[in-house]
Amino acid sequence: MRKAVRAIIVKDNNLLVMHRNKFGHEYFTLIGGRIDLGETADQALVREVQEETGMVFDNPRLVFVEEAGDPYGTQYIYLCDFVSGEPILNPASTEATIHAMGQNLYEPTWLPIKDLPNSPFLSEDLKQSIIAGLQNGFPDQPQTINTEAKLV
Repeated sequence: MRKAVRAIIVKDNNLLVMHRNKFGHEYFTLIGGRIDLGETADQALVREVQEETGMVFDNPRLVFVEEAGDPYGTQYIYLCDFVSGEPILNPASTEATIHAMGQNLYEPTWLPIKDLPNSPFLSEDLKQSIIAGLQNGFPDQPQTINTEAKLV
């Protein structure tokens, strides 16, 4: 089963997200992606955030594990401290190559936290967990989110 990492990064009441327009279906998702063979989750998190945004973060802390089923697999979601940078898609990334083709678009951006509740987000359960964490504090131990049945 596929394993991936995602980053929750907040700056000035904005959440770092990837705005997707996948063949006309628009939504937001956290920055991140697949853990490559021989790579640790921490290494994948640094690589994915760098490839998709060029941003620098610190102190990653695992807060959620989302069991999303095929094709998404297990998603390890980390709360990270913003250090520096502005979101820009790395021109050498796979996402930039796909984006250049014109119908499966990737745009890293800051989403105002106040807009998150009414924004389309993959997954809805993860969105609700992020909102709860932002309002009440994130868990000290990783919580499991089971979205497998809802994504199909």
